[in-house]
Amino acid sequence: MATNVANTEHVSGGGTDEPDQTATDAVKGTEPEMRAVVLQSFGGVNRLKVMKKSIPVPKDGEVLVRVKACGLNFLDLMMRQGSVDDCPRTPFILGTECSGYIEALGTGVENFKVGDRVVAFQRSGTFAEAIAVPAKYVYEMPNKMTYEEGAALGVCYAAAYMMLYEVANLTKGKTVLVHSAGGGVGIAVAQLCKMVDEIKIFGTASTGKHEVIKDKFDHLFDRSACDYVEAIKKLEPKGIDIVLDCLCGEDTNKGYDLLKPMGKYVLYGIANVVTGETRSFFSYARTWWNVDSVKPGKLWDENKSMSGFQFYHYLFNQGGEERVNIVMNEIFKLHTVNILNPVIDSTYAFEEVGEAMLKMHDRKNIGKILIIPEQEPKPKPVTVTETAASEASSTDDVKEPDTPK
Repeated sequence: MATNVANTEHVSGGGTDEPDQTATDAVKGTEPEMRAVVLQSFGGVNRLKVMKKSIPVPKDGEVLVRVKACGLNFLDLMMRQGSVDDCPRTPFILGTECSGYIEALGTGVENFKVGDRVVAFQRSGTFAEAIAVPAKYVYEMPNKMTYEEGAALGVCYAAAYMMLYEVANLTKGKTVLVHSAGGGVGIAVAQLCKMVDEIKIFGTASTGKHEVIKDKFDHLFDRSACDYVEAIKKLEPKGIDIVLDCLCGEDTNKGYDLLKPMGKYVLYGIANVVTGETRSFFSYARTWWNVDSVKPGKLWDENKSMSGFQFYHYLFNQGGEERVNIVMNEIFKLHTVNILNPVIDSTYAFEEVGEAMLKMHDRKNIGKILIIPEQEPKPKPVTVTETAASEASSTDDVKEPDTPK
């Protein structure tokens, strides 16, 4: 079962769901509607709006997924800001991963059937009650996996698995440093490292998260409170074998400097470019400006490797669907035998996606943040001002009794 570090509203998993009437209506050519989180223009969270949209009809090779849970990723924040090169034009529906069940099949789909419970990846559009997805980006979930677990495993564990085992070649006795250790990928890295003997895991995370995740890491450091490079060098004078960096900028230089000979640095994110709610060209330029140029001769001379890994580019633009399918099936098997268990920080309703994004932006989540289509938004707290205004209104409505003559 998923580990929850905050009170969440759970969505049922297990068993086979039956498609509802909307799929049948879609086939007949009518246009039943669904709710979706639409980005109206690039910018802050105020550009998000829950709107009614027509439920899509699956095209050739596609399946229609009735969405039960969506994973929130840092890429979603960057897309909202317009900081991603290949963003769709606004307005569009946000979201890049989800879990749910298949409600309808397009022509030519033979490896799935209506009712199958699945995880799906898409370039955008998963923050909706239903989405049409090419079948090659859809993966059947094990029977005992809940929808929340499926959405929490998806991108985080696939990316962590591929970085560790295929890019960085993790083997017995190596040392690993991962930034944002308390996030979904960081926790996935820690769990996957436990599958290999004698791995020493270092992580960076804010001090407030250390107590919760300390059992998953050998050493934790707060980047804002200490010089983690010097702290690690004291523990590992020869350096680190593998550095997994989702930050970029100055941390790229620090990560490279920490590598021991034959070490591998892997950049899998550029979170340092996101410094505010809206896009900052200054932050973007500063992040890249602070990255030192590493010439091939330097790599050759120092016996170090630098790599990049962008999961979605690999999957959607570089023909990685077959390899990702193999990886997802392996992740599902490891979850079934209780080796991989996602940590779910919290769940939010469609109306609360902006709040969820701000929590992720402020690095306050421990584990995965999920968006649940069926979840009701939490009641808004009543402020003192609103209470006073309400009482004043009630007083105004009371008619004073007539004064006896």
